[in-house]
Amino acid sequence: MNISNATAENTVITAGRLFLIPVPLGPSPLTGLLPDDVRACASRLQHFVAENAKSARAFLKTLPSCTPLQQIDIRELNEHTAPRDLPELLAPLRAGKDIGLISEAGCPAVADPGSSLVALAHAEGFIVQPMVGPSSILLALMGSGLSGQNFAFHGYLPAKEEQRQAKIRSLEKDSRQEKRTQIFIETPYRNNQMLKTLTSICTDGTKICVATDLTLGSQEITTHTCAEWLKRPLPMIDRRPTVFLLQA
Repeated sequence: MNISNATAENTVITAGRLFLIPVPLGPSPLTGLLPDDVRACASRLQHFVAENAKSARAFLKTLPSCTPLQQIDIRELNEHTAPRDLPELLAPLRAGKDIGLISEAGCPAVADPGSSLVALAHAEGFIVQPMVGPSSILLALMGSGLSGQNFAFHGYLPAKEEQRQAKIRSLEKDSRQEKRTQIFIETPYRNNQMLKTLTSICTDGTKICVATDLTLGSQEITTHTCAEWLKRPLPMIDRRPTVFLLQA
């Protein structure tokens, strides 16, 4: 028997792993935001799936990568990705190569299209390894002073004012009945309007938290009742990443 052929025939390719790698929420040093093992993992990977390749490269530039940036394979997964294209994104795993999944900011697969890739990885039997890093949703909840025992994240509320007001009233009612903290976000250029809407229709005792620029030097986390918000100038949060929370 040819030894080289026998070796090749008995070689088993170990499946790769899908690492879920958080990234900073804005321009800030990685030290203190990402643990050493997360940065080390991201530094050694040669295959990534990202919501945006350009921002992914900007993140990878901040790492002492083991591979030249131009040789790193970065594939995009966003709202334009068709479901039929998902299997191809996992091709490196089938070849025994690890993949890093990263978001635009914060934790991948949380308020992020990456969850569809994670679901497919599970369906195909690959190991999925979530890693530690900043989550704007959890940081806002932690810093709000509102209930962390029962909460719900709703993503973006309706953009049209009438529908948005109806949704906020529904969330406030649910919060009162279920003692639940409601968490949501807004497109940054509509942040000011969102806060004005909240303070105009919520009842006086409803607590509203505004968590802006989390983990950045300009971070602000402020919680007041609706009545208290109406007594003071509203903060300027236009075009600044912000998480909103309310508890009736």
